[in-house]
Amino acid sequence: MALRCYKERADLSIYSFKESPTWERGKDMMNITPKKRMLTAYKGEKPDRVPVAPEFWYYIPAKVLGVDMIQLEREIPHWQALQKTFKHYSCEGWGIVQPQPKYDLFPINRQLQRIGEGRYEEKGIIHTPKGKLTARTLYDKKEPSWKIERFIKNFQNDWPFYEKFVLREANEYDWSAVQEALDKIGDDYLLEVLTGFTFIDFIGWEREGGLEQTILDIVDHERYLFELQKRYIHWITEFTRAIFSKTTAESVNIPCIWSTLSLVSPQMWRKWDKPVIEAVVNAAHQMGGLVHLHFHGNCMEVIEDFAQLGIDCVCPFQRPPGGDVTSLRKVKKKLAGRVTFSGNVHTVETLIRGTSVDVEKEIREILEVWESQPRLILGTGDQVGKETSEDNIYTMVETAKKFGKY
Repeated sequence: MALRCYKERADLSIYSFKESPTWERGKDMMNITPKKRMLTAYKGEKPDRVPVAPEFWYYIPAKVLGVDMIQLEREIPHWQALQKTFKHYSCEGWGIVQPQPKYDLFPINRQLQRIGEGRYEEKGIIHTPKGKLTARTLYDKKEPSWKIERFIKNFQNDWPFYEKFVLREANEYDWSAVQEALDKIGDDYLLEVLTGFTFIDFIGWEREGGLEQTILDIVDHERYLFELQKRYIHWITEFTRAIFSKTTAESVNIPCIWSTLSLVSPQMWRKWDKPVIEAVVNAAHQMGGLVHLHFHGNCMEVIEDFAQLGIDCVCPFQRPPGGDVTSLRKVKKKLAGRVTFSGNVHTVETLIRGTSVDVEKEIREILEVWESQPRLILGTGDQVGKETSEDNIYTMVETAKKFGKY
């Protein structure tokens, strides 16, 4: 696709990042792959230029592929959709893939039925020795799916069976599909393997009542959950090691649902989630791998924890109102050159509501703070919305390539 040209350009001569005199629109001037560029940034080294990796997750891939959300989620491997999308915009990026168990510990049935125009409901039933665990997910052609019923309803009865169902030994997973995805992606972008949730997300993901009930569970069943946390840390440590021993993955990903300071206190995060992240980082580094933490929402109070843990890359460092990052210089100081910053172009005010001038200005402001230093990836403050114009996406990519050369 031809790259856009723009009549409007901001007067940004005050910034010290200089345009490369040999730069050509849409072309990288050095022979380095998108994956290599990302990994180099993760390691705290300088690639040829700052990687530009917008978070294309659901909306933009569906648009690029010309499919609805149900087709995107149920018919197309997510890693494949991202591959086409990153190629479409000629940029870097990251995605995740995860192995599935070779067999179900307990029988599970899934039933899909149409419930309205453009909507389907999937019901999952796990048959345990003490009865059924049921969950429901709603699929919509216009929006990503969401849970409307979760498996764990009776804490004492359901958790022991659900734990056995999901926490398997590494050799009980089929790693061949993960390796196939890694092979097919090659160097087109950085495909990471999902390790597992942080602990609060793990105990809440399938808990009826979501985060609210999970907080009550932590109060009511603290001793049980403390022991479960120990078992989970052991599991995720072994699982992380298996990722690097059974595949050619070079980086693992820790996702984020509710494990954010927008929803839990720093004290709660440090007690329940930080030990899990520490276990993943230690296991990955022992195996020669890298760790990428997705941490949306407020984050300022635990950025020093990120540096202390030695996480290789963190994203997306959201600006208000989605997050609390108001000073990039403060963030950079807290990271202390130990963690790669990936972010933090505003997905609403800049990419959706802004002009190409606004996008270019924000990109150059981020570059100016890093002053040609490493450990920077130009990303977005979470997922790029479906209302984002093509011009603004191309401006983000082009500006990063034009002014982000080391």
